[in-house]
Amino acid sequence: MKLSFHGAARTVTGSKHLLTLDNGKKYLLDCGMFQGMGTETDELNRDFGFDPKEVNYLILSHAHIDHSGLIPKLIKEGFAGKIFCTAATKDLTEILLLDSAEIQVYETTFHNRSMSAALEPIEPLYNIDDVLETMKLFEAVPYNEWIKVDEQVELMFTNAGHLIGSAAINLRVNENDKTTSIAFSGDVGRYRSALLQPPAEFPQADYVILESTYGDKTHDIAASTIDNLYRWIKKTCIDRGGKLVIPAFSVGRTQEILYSLNQLELEHRLPELNYFVDSPLSAKATAVIKSYTDEYNDKLQNILKIDDDPFVFKGLKHVETVEESKQLVEHKEPCVIISASGTADAGRVKHHIFSCVDGEPNTILMSGYCTPSSLGGQLLNGAKKVNIFGDSCTVLAEVGQMKSLSAHGDQDDLARYIGCQDAEKVKKVFLVHGEYLVQQELTARLNRKGFEKIEMPSMHQEFELE
Repeated sequence: MKLSFHGAARTVTGSKHLLTLDNGKKYLLDCGMFQGMGTETDELNRDFGFDPKEVNYLILSHAHIDHSGLIPKLIKEGFAGKIFCTAATKDLTEILLLDSAEIQVYETTFHNRSMSAALEPIEPLYNIDDVLETMKLFEAVPYNEWIKVDEQVELMFTNAGHLIGSAAINLRVNENDKTTSIAFSGDVGRYRSALLQPPAEFPQADYVILESTYGDKTHDIAASTIDNLYRWIKKTCIDRGGKLVIPAFSVGRTQEILYSLNQLELEHRLPELNYFVDSPLSAKATAVIKSYTDEYNDKLQNILKIDDDPFVFKGLKHVETVEESKQLVEHKEPCVIISASGTADAGRVKHHIFSCVDGEPNTILMSGYCTPSSLGGQLLNGAKKVNIFGDSCTVLAEVGQMKSLSAHGDQDDLARYIGCQDAEKVKKVFLVHGEYLVQQELTARLNRKGFEKIEMPSMHQEFELE
């Protein structure tokens, strides 16, 4: 049995891990798109590093594009097996993939129109029709129930607490008269999430594939997201008369921000302003998230008893059309704009940053992790000038970050999560979905917990499992 890593290998994006049995059957864990990798991004997304026609099954941990975004391309190139995930993941993945297809078609069309006629036009990785075909292969599976994938592999999802529907993938593989247990964490949520239940314990495994995004950091649990948001709104919009632009991923992060603003209203502290959500995808995602209230934590369950919609408040306006978004870019009044993407590398938020980055009264408030090469990463690293749409822009706006909003567990959360395992029984831990230096720090922490054999796979590296 072999395990190979074709994404999220010493980087935080493009999750793809391939299990190959001795008889040649292949099981792919996630099929994510690379994002924010600069000039390498397109090339990485066009070459899987394996033959999709040879993959028998795909098991998906959750809906985020860096875990699901290349599934239609996998099918275009010959995959025809079942795709297993939770029901909420299926619903969220559909709207995310449709949005991804629209963006790709738009961007490739724009690129082809603007390039030299002597160059070959580029094709989108997939289109809307490809996504619709893809969704026919999905099979929803409940949490905490072992199911048979085939005669050799059993699967059980356990709650990962990262996103509605997010799951750790637990496998029992029967081969050569013995059973091998493999666990893939997917993305691990926080034990003090504002919205979701904490990550669940998972069965004892022989091999653990563990994400490591924040493996070198400890989130500031003393900092209240609600109080932080209030301070940024007051400082930017009330005191300076500026715009507060918050880049936020449409699924998960945006809903947590809306929930926090709703809490300010319940506490009678929400400033009277316009709060724009400029992302049609966010509205669709919020509707899905509202339909899975059983995954909310106890605090939010209690709030639902007094507030039937914790994502709506006075002053909230959803921006739908492109024309409305363009008008908002020209909006001069103090306001809060929440828009995708979270790393500010693409989407409508890039236009909002372009229009206000050179204004001292304004603030660009990042809401989570950004790769150093992304626009968000450059701003967080103190860049005095950034390139946006081919123009060199002077950064005069204040740049901030709300670290308390991260949906990823920090080093303490990851150590606690794997703590349900008997370290002596774990033959090897593979760290994925993290930068190499971060993984080294997490390795030292896990070594102190008794996990001695830890690997940090490089791209396309393959391991033989005992």
